[in-house]
Amino acid sequence: MVKVLANVWVPVEDNGRALDFYRYTLGFSVIKQDGPWAEIDANGLNGREPERARAGGGPIVTFQPKAQLEALVEDLEGKEVEFAAGISEHEWGCVATFKDSEGNDLQLYEPPNG
Repeated sequence: MVKVLANVWVPVEDNGRALDFYRYTLGFSVIKQDGPWAEIDANGLNGREPERARAGGGPIVTFQPKAQLEALVEDLEGKEVEFAAGISEHEWGCVATFKDSEGNDLQLYEPPNG
């Protein structure tokens, strides 16, 4: 059985722009940077600038916020992050989907209360 997430590779077209988004918009720290490759402290999320990166994005990467979901969505909207569908509520929790600076799909997830 898998226990821990080691890495998630996220395709980017512009490494500097992506680093700015993850560092300044989402608040993650940069651990390593070497040319077109960078690693940020997001519990195993990495990005690199591959030749002909897919601008449409890759798989959805989901983060669980430390604070309340509504407060974080409001904060990110203040940083010009767009949540096309707002926060959707489900019996298994709430999600808010948005895109990073490179068009990759990201989600914020909050488990149900109780």
